Amino acid sequence: MARLPWRVAKLVEIRQETATARTLVFQIPGWPGHLAGQHVDVRLTAPDGYSTERSYSVAAPEQGDRVELTVELVSGGEVSPYLLEILEVGDEVEIRGPVGGWFVWRPDHTAPVLLVAGGSGVVPLMAMIRARRAAGSSAPFRLIYSVREPDQRFYLDELANPDPGLDIAYLFTRKAPDGWARPPGRITQADLTGASTDIDSYVCGPTGFVEAAADHLIALGHAPDRIRTERFGPTGG
Repeated sequence: MARLPWRVAKLVEIRQETATARTLVFQIPGWPGHLAGQHVDVRLTAPDGYSTERSYSVAAPEQGDRVELTVELVSGGEVSPYLLEILEVGDEVEIRGPVGGWFVWRPDHTAPVLLVAGGSGVVPLMAMIRARRAAGSSAPFRLIYSVREPDQRFYLDELANPDPGLDIAYLFTRKAPDGWARPPGRITQADLTGASTDIDSYVCGPTGFVEAAADHLIALGHAPDRIRTERFGPTGG
């Protein structure tokens, strides 16, 4: 199997998502397209030849030669500080992809979908939500999005007016908005209880969150082969 080539990607747009996260829109000539849920590798190379790379989920469905990545600042990280604090519109990096074929949603899928996100794990799930909208799909979607505090939610304005057939629930682990019915705390089995287990589930977030959510779903009767998971470590790589 041929190795994916590195392509020059020019930053053409920056959108602030939270105090510590931005969406970076790159233009990549010759981009072959991608599916919602796939990721790419980003490589930075210093003048002395030193290079380093990280993987980031794509935040939006295929749109010609443009690729959107939402990057959260990792304290002490090597790549995210450069992408968020130094890179400017017009600058270039190298991107390789798309990568992955299991954790994807295709617009021709009609089964109901449960999306479970922990923190920045919402990024590939947002790509699925946007792909559903772009395709005019009527597949029922439910997003359960867990963050530490309210101001850490990505895509807040866009999700404030969800598409028909998309249900959204927020969970807060450390601090909830005033008057919020659910007290702060980690995801529980009760948070995932739904009317049916005949659904496709996509779970993305830190390893501990993903393992807990998947265990809860199995305990509720969801078929393991219909639970697709993607996790990331402390570096977000």
